[in-house]
Amino acid sequence: MASPSSKRNPSSSSQNPSKPAPHDVPPSAWLLALELRAFWEFGALLPAWPLLARAPRGDGHAVMVFPGLSANDATTVPLRQYLQSLNYKPWGWEQGFNFGPRAGVLEEARDSLVRTFEATGRKVSLIGWSLGGVYARELAKEMPDKVRCVITLGTPFAGSHKATNAWRVYELTSGRNVERESENYDLPAAPPVPTTSIYSRSDGVVAWQASIQAPSATNPQTENIEVLASHIGMGVNPSAWWAVADRLAQPEGQWKPFAREDKGRLHGLVYPVPAQAT
Repeated sequence: MASPSSKRNPSSSSQNPSKPAPHDVPPSAWLLALELRAFWEFGALLPAWPLLARAPRGDGHAVMVFPGLSANDATTVPLRQYLQSLNYKPWGWEQGFNFGPRAGVLEEARDSLVRTFEATGRKVSLIGWSLGGVYARELAKEMPDKVRCVITLGTPFAGSHKATNAWRVYELTSGRNVERESENYDLPAAPPVPTTSIYSRSDGVVAWQASIQAPSATNPQTENIEVLASHIGMGVNPSAWWAVADRLAQPEGQWKPFAREDKGRLHGLVYPVPAQAT
């Protein structure tokens, strides 16, 4: 999947004593139980719609949305419909349920990206929810000339496989050993395109520390945006939607960090001060 540059180099990572160990503690059972609030987050879309409709409009470029583990394109329909209302051309990954990178999955995702790039003549934005965000990040590393930006929602890329409550489900559905497979990629490395990680400290599936993009020496256009959301509800969370719309609307080549305290808006109340992984 990944290009040679995104493959992990054991000699430069595992032997660097100054590099912090990956986070390997999953969210607590209490946080996992709180995932039931996802139904409330979906219900909050209706009263939030007048504000969401005022998000900056897009320029019509294509957006590919990847679902999370054991989910399919039906779970991203609300987000894609919202993006369509803002003048984007969104589509799903069109491969049924996401049971991990089984044979042919990554190749089809790559081919779909290439076809869309060639058909539109423009770079494509990639959005990935949870495991889908790993696909988005690695595709952008492999084909940065075809990717405009990457936005992930609750994606575990900076921790070990033990930093989530879903790794056993991943192994069961994909038939792969997650620890052995992750060693083949440098998942924490930022893609060489504008990259945004949206995360929540109350995520009950993925430890929030595992979704923090560390500063990149090769790509200063990276950021982390904290929202108040569950993991299951992040893809239908109003504050996450606004952040996604704000990031996508940036003119190509004119990236700026997300403004938490945008004048005249309630960003400072809705978006907490970004946390630091420890």
